[in-house]
Amino acid sequence: MTEIPAGLRIFGFGGHARSVADVALASGIRQLCFADANARDGESFQGFPIVRAFASVLPEGWACFPAAGDNRQRQAQVEAITAQDWPIATVIAPSATVGVGTVIGAGTFIGHHAHVGPMAVVGKGCILNTGSIVEHDCVVGQFTHVSVNTVLAGASRLGDFVFAGTGSTVIDKCSVCDDVILGAGTVVVKPITQSGTYAGVPARQVR
Repeated sequence: MTEIPAGLRIFGFGGHARSVADVALASGIRQLCFADANARDGESFQGFPIVRAFASVLPEGWACFPAAGDNRQRQAQVEAITAQDWPIATVIAPSATVGVGTVIGAGTFIGHHAHVGPMAVVGKGCILNTGSIVEHDCVVGQFTHVSVNTVLAGASRLGDFVFAGTGSTVIDKCSVCDDVILGAGTVVVKPITQSGTYAGVPARQVR
């Protein structure tokens, strides 16, 4: 985060929301509040409240963050935050590295020990998870999830609403179109131009 907010409203309380909270606390944010429609009365996480819905007034100095693991749900969260005209944070782990000239969209999460190379462009509402590598000159579209230990080699491209599963690899200068799922360990060695689910080494369409 380029500017540390006084507190963070985290939309959702799934596993990814807890990862967001972990990085936010490591980044120096001291106040958190979660909203989840299924929250129980009085529920909390590490002493921070979990409510069913946020109040209509955002506390001064606070920002919001979309924390759904699902790409489409995260898009809906961003739209809900934007409709309230609330600021959207970008959450970057202190142990992550971000290269010079890189552009990171609002509402994007960059996890512990992730690396984003110089001149990369990452869209809004993305997840670059723990240990992922997005190398120099890469482009990652909006609401795309780059999973744990996934590697995007230099100048590769992912479209919007892509899910790149754990440990998958996209070789240099290769592109993946919108609405693609890459299974865990998949290796993309040539452009993917049709939406669907891909798996294997090299990647082949399975659905």
